[in-house]
Amino acid sequence: MTRPPEPVQVVKQRRDAALRALVSGVPYIGFLGVRFERLGDELTAVLPFQDKLIGNPLLPALHGGATSAFLEVTAIVELAWATLWADLEAGRIDPDIAETMLPRLPKTIDFTVDFLRTGLPRDAYARARVNRSGRRYASVQVEGWQDNRARPFIQATGHFLMPDA
Repeated sequence: MTRPPEPVQVVKQRRDAALRALVSGVPYIGFLGVRFERLGDELTAVLPFQDKLIGNPLLPALHGGATSAFLEVTAIVELAWATLWADLEAGRIDPDIAETMLPRLPKTIDFTVDFLRTGLPRDAYARARVNRSGRRYASVQVEGWQDNRARPFIQATGHFLMPDA
């Protein structure tokens, strides 16, 4: 006998709770003020503008270190979310205890950033795409934009050591 499908709101709440738990487990994400918006399994990272993010007040321009960290955090959360998503959807994680069973985060091997143009004093957005994710190694590309997604102001490629299962 099969169970009836869960109401869509219950599924959404479980997914959102798992994402919140994943993000809240990294204090630096909170320090930067980064939040993640979820549509299905797709994540968009948002870096809300704050004065503390300005690196050059004469322009003014966002600090390269802050925007680089934003992209690196986006890549790491995307990798961890992909693992968590698969386990949530397959029922391998009990939704009521998902916060205690979150995956360990990947460790950065290298992260190369291309600054394409000046980051303006406004909100920034980023999306990561996992190019390869194996048992030990993953490769991720990340793109950051502000007003127009077709005009990224920063992009990066990262390689990560995946945690043991």
